Amino acid sequence: MAGKIEKSKGKVKVAVGSLTGNKKLESEGKIDRRAGEAKEKVGRAKNKVEGASEKAERKAVKAIDKAKEVARRK
Repeated sequence: MAGKIEKSKGKVKVAVGSLTGNKKLESEGKIDRRAGEAKEKVGRAKNKVEGASEKAERKAVKAIDKAKEVARRK
């Protein structure tokens, strides 16, 4: 969420800087927007990694439970 806020803030700065002719504000806005985009990408990657980790954990637990079940039958 922080990425979206920073991205939006950057868009506003770019627009205001462009309208007022303030190149510094416009540049700051571009930096903020790109930083927000980067934060969003990092957040999405983190979610994918966490999801994969949780899936691997579930599979491992399932395999261990199955191995225990097979061992008990013997």
